Amino acid sequence: MADQLRLIKKYPNRRLYDTRTSSYITLADVKELVLGNEDFQVIDAKTSEDLTRSILLQIILEEEAGGAPMFTSDLLAHMIRFYGNAMQGMMGKYLENNIKAFTDMQQKLQDQAKSIYGENSPISQDLWAQFLNFQGPAM
Repeated sequence: MADQLRLIKKYPNRRLYDTRTSSYITLADVKELVLGNEDFQVIDAKTSEDLTRSILLQIILEEEAGGAPMFTSDLLAHMIRFYGNAMQGMMGKYLENNIKAFTDMQQKLQDQAKSIYGENSPISQDLWAQFLNFQGPAM
């Protein structure tokens, strides 16, 4: 059952109900599911409409409103300009493929560091933290 899609229902009072744990959860809990790579779907409890994308956008909006936003105003303006443009259809797939390539590269680098320095080596952990904090021109 753990590898089955987790179903979350959103009720008219805007509360989210996790059918696996039989309890109400918050947007922060949904974010934890994302961070844990857990597959889930959010549906409207009344209409069964898929609200997953809307909930994910809410999480991004909250993160962007917080301390250190990921998206600059220029980037957001460029993204908005793609809506209604002939390139709109390919842009989502382009971004998705590039994010996947980036995360694959991160995983390979992390695996290499673990194989060289050991699984729980402080050196490996320090190098990984330095890599993640790097803000070079290519990034």
